[in-house]
Amino acid sequence: MALIKIKRGFDLNLKGKITQEEVTMAHLSQDYAVVPDDFTGIIPRMEKKEGDTVAAGEAIYHDKNDEKIKVTSPVSGIVKNVVRGDRRKIMAIVIEPDGNHDNYKTFDTKENPKVLLLESGLWPMLRQRPYDIVPNSAVRPRDIFITAFDSAPLAPSLQLVLGEDKKYITKAIEVLSTMTDGKVYLGFPTHYIIDNTGAEVNIFDGPHPAGNAGVQVAQIKPVNKGEVVWTLDIVTAARIGKLFETGKVDYSTTIAVTGSGVKVPRYLRATMGCRLQALLQDNLIDDDNKPKRIISGNVLTGVKENIDGYLHSPYRHVTVINEVNKKDEFMGWASLSPKKYSIYRDFTSWILGGRHKEVDLDAKLNGGERAIVMSGEYDQMLPMDIYAEFLIKAIIAFDIDKMEQLGIYEVAPEDFALAEYADTSKLELQRIVREGLDKMRAEMA
Repeated sequence: MALIKIKRGFDLNLKGKITQEEVTMAHLSQDYAVVPDDFTGIIPRMEKKEGDTVAAGEAIYHDKNDEKIKVTSPVSGIVKNVVRGDRRKIMAIVIEPDGNHDNYKTFDTKENPKVLLLESGLWPMLRQRPYDIVPNSAVRPRDIFITAFDSAPLAPSLQLVLGEDKKYITKAIEVLSTMTDGKVYLGFPTHYIIDNTGAEVNIFDGPHPAGNAGVQVAQIKPVNKGEVVWTLDIVTAARIGKLFETGKVDYSTTIAVTGSGVKVPRYLRATMGCRLQALLQDNLIDDDNKPKRIISGNVLTGVKENIDGYLHSPYRHVTVINEVNKKDEFMGWASLSPKKYSIYRDFTSWILGGRHKEVDLDAKLNGGERAIVMSGEYDQMLPMDIYAEFLIKAIIAFDIDKMEQLGIYEVAPEDFALAEYADTSKLELQRIVREGLDKMRAEMA
């Protein structure tokens, strides 16, 4: 068991933390949705059409390029709507539940582990590096990395989300160990460790993004060209273990509803893909002067949604913040107010420890896009052995040789989320990295 200290990064101390760890039941959702964009790398081909009945755990579509990879329904009911966008791209598959909790597809636990994961729909919850996509079913990973904590702002405690299902972790490690010739690594925070799991345990101590699987991979055994590793979180690992113990996929989840825009930050028990209305009902702060931004996920990597939207993968966090706290601010960036917030020493607030005090941040950009400032900002926020600013430039220019040399195979968009927040150039770093990885994958294919 090794202790790995992470020095680079930053913990955003946002208003809206959960103070009570009690879990209550969410309101019933009128319908549920599976969003294909949550599973990067899969091109959906429908197995069900509108009006078809579906059982919980039954496939609703498979990958066009690999029919073995299937995405399943979280509830039993009727396929109510297949929402399409431009060029008939499938944006969401909406399922109206029938209330029959016994209509569950049961799987043969004696089946080959890979086949069972593919058939059950748990396979798309894994991620592969390089490219940060759903793993290729034909490729055996060098190693598998499981992160046991989420260090993002206001993120839920994965220990609490895991709950009693931690008893399935050992089984999950046993199953995953058969799918790699290398090791299964398990990364814990300093305050929470599960012993005797069968995995190689590492303890990480440091600020966000210490909980990111990619950062943990980079600290333990980086990905080189030609190598493939899988990553997942400990909650997904528990679902895998539970599947092999019970023959059923557990689609229930504990969700943290957080942020300055909710009356009572709290944990709720619900089902994957539920409507956000069911999670936020009677809990949004009603302030006409401050419109709210609803985010399915955390403030750095989450998806902007409206109240009628759905909970996105990984199905455990909803954040609500103000769109704009103050439309007009005296002197703006030139303000000398000790209340002005910055992670840098740009304002007098840092003298009083303002960088680490609880703060109510909004969605305002506070500036516009400009040329990259080569100041080492990205490196301060990205604890990986890469030259982040030069990598971003190489991706924008799509210089394949430089991208490979600078570590494109190691990274995922989420690794740049904190750097994107801290970036004085206001570049959409996550979008740039995602587009670079997609182009790279297409080129290599």
